Amino acid sequence: MKTGQSPDFPLLTTILVLITLGWIMTFSASLGRFDSYSFLFKQTLSIFIGLSAGLIALQTSTSFLKKYSPVLYAFTVVLLVAVFLPEPIGHTVKGSTRWINLVVYNFQPSEMMKIVMVLFMAGFLTRQEKDLKDPWLVLSKTLLIVGLAVIPIILEIDLGATIIITLTALSMLFAAGTYLKQLILVGGLFFTGAGVFIYFDEVRRARMFEFWQEDLWSNSSAKVYQTKQALIGIARGDWTGTGIGAGIQKYSKLPEPHTDMIFSVIGEELGILGMLFVLFAFAYIIGKGFNISKQALKNGRKYSSYVAFGICSWFCMQISVNISMNIGLIPPKGFTLPLISYGGTSMIFSIISLAIMLRIDMENRSEYSRQKQYV
Repeated sequence: MKTGQSPDFPLLTTILVLITLGWIMTFSASLGRFDSYSFLFKQTLSIFIGLSAGLIALQTSTSFLKKYSPVLYAFTVVLLVAVFLPEPIGHTVKGSTRWINLVVYNFQPSEMMKIVMVLFMAGFLTRQEKDLKDPWLVLSKTLLIVGLAVIPIILEIDLGATIIITLTALSMLFAAGTYLKQLILVGGLFFTGAGVFIYFDEVRRARMFEFWQEDLWSNSSAKVYQTKQALIGIARGDWTGTGIGAGIQKYSKLPEPHTDMIFSVIGEELGILGMLFVLFAFAYIIGKGFNISKQALKNGRKYSSYVAFGICSWFCMQISVNISMNIGLIPPKGFTLPLISYGGTSMIFSIISLAIMLRIDMENRSEYSRQKQYV
């Protein structure tokens, strides 16, 4: 379906600027410790694939996505199970089995499930409109949908993706009008379960509890080493930074500088001004996204509204957690910063998701233009 509209130029420009900044900063963060040019090649390939797929998404109507979202959901669940196949298909890193080996880089199905869950849940909610008067029934069905997706992810030992996918689905359920009481109850049970899981997992228990108990700046605080090094880097950057490539924490002190801790590298090399630029750029994208969702709802396009809302909710949570752990508010966890961090699958599906949001905006404006013709 052609809309006759072009993508929102300021929104598209902001997205492309963040992608470019991420491309530069991941190369800088990998200097001296990794095969930097290999990382640069893989990230460039991921961005190219993401932009190509995003261009296709811009030409794909939301009605098409709604029709085939159940197929995408089933296919992604199969991929989540496929990671447990033996080498060379499944791939394990540091005790976590989350990847499928694609030779050039490792594909992570849990990243794909983030957007697929949004697309499938949006379709589910539009099909369940009559049942929304019975929130327990809809909630039970939602938990079944989420459970099929997150059980393999839990077995992969990926608590971060489990939390993001689950909370995104529940936030969409809330936006659709399900009663708050039921969501509070289920949310309480979910966080209780997550707490029990963390408590009985020795590594995660140590990471969580010792983060709050230890003195950050004591010599014995091995568990908060990553946070301490991130804060040292940010402090070195001051307001304007040391300059791109001139940071030193990434060379030997800061673990995972190109992925989880990329925001602290930005702080060191681009300073507080660089960090604020990234924050305001994300705030602009997410703010525009929620407005797109609101406009789609006004136009009576509930599926599109739920999709845009789900994408923005997911980005809000992931960005907030990543930045919070970089500035020492919460313990470090494996959350990438969308559009910025190194990571093939994350980059590809972040771009696709935002392209879908741009498509929804194009359809909103096309619908608005048609309505004006009949006024």
